[in-house]
Amino acid sequence: MKIPSSEISQSLEFHFQDYNAFPFPEDNIRKWILFLIESENEKAGVLNFIFCSDDFLYAINNEYLQHDTLTDTITFDYSEQFASISGDIFISIDRIKENADNFAKPFMNELCRIIAHGVLHICGYGDKQDDEKAVMQSKENYYLSFAKFLVNS
Repeated sequence: MKIPSSEISQSLEFHFQDYNAFPFPEDNIRKWILFLIESENEKAGVLNFIFCSDDFLYAINNEYLQHDTLTDTITFDYSEQFASISGDIFISIDRIKENADNFAKPFMNELCRIIAHGVLHICGYGDKQDDEKAVMQSKENYYLSFAKFLVNS
């Protein structure tokens, strides 16, 4: 059953699973995510961002995707059911911290990049093939350019 987007209330929520909450500008990030979705000519529905540890995300990766690896994000897309950009985006804070260190980027830069990556997946972008990866990275960089006020905080 498909629920019409007109019956879906917009909701962007941030949750912490087995990880302590950390300070970040929720309202500004929420506005930036909505900007991204609208720029992709999509309608925002219900999005949950779950910040967690490597262990928690590894268990999800193993159980639901049968991948025996660490990852920075896993996206569950419910958009078809809700006729809007809807889903759960799990993000490993441990991976974000390590990637930020490895790439010599601020933590918020890497966090926003992964948030954009997850939202872009739900907007329909893939990253399995080289050409898809190039488009995904280009989109991430484009939207990060609008998040300068977030990534430097």
